[in-house]
Amino acid sequence: MPTRMPLVIRRCRTCASDRFRADGKFRVNANHKLLDIWLLVLCTSCGETAKLTVLERAHVRSVPPGLLDRLHANDPALAAELLQDPAVRRRNRVALDWTGAWRLDTGGMAHPERDAVDVSVRFTASVPVRPVRLVAEGFGLSRAEVERLLAQGRLVSAVRLGGKLSGDFAFTLKR
Repeated sequence: MPTRMPLVIRRCRTCASDRFRADGKFRVNANHKLLDIWLLVLCTSCGETAKLTVLERAHVRSVPPGLLDRLHANDPALAAELLQDPAVRRRNRVALDWTGAWRLDTGGMAHPERDAVDVSVRFTASVPVRPVRLVAEGFGLSRAEVERLLAQGRLVSAVRLGGKLSGDFAFTLKR
């Protein structure tokens, strides 16, 4: 589950920092019937404001009224949605830093001492994490132990557990 919005990786023009935080503020600028819309982000070091382009030179009638209301209300949920939009990230040449922005919720599940445990992992948001890290935190193991279990074939999944995932997956841990 996400705990906060991810940091935006972008070089600050006034200091040496490369991390910005989004707090859900938007700037909507109208020029006759054309709109420019930006998501405002603040440098974590100096507080300098930068703008991430959401829409530029869009005709007023092409923007849904509900979206426009959310923009004027500075909806933080909309800011989170737009940060995860690949088109917005590509247009602004930014990446996201999810470090410390999520937590693992096991639902109070006790880890039974069975021969094999089937686990299904669901993401409430598209947070890219390493499955090895999730398994280590969920079962109280070190990441090296999880890597060893994976190499021994005692940790089995239909998806590759070596890289980062942001979608649901399942695995079986054999003791």
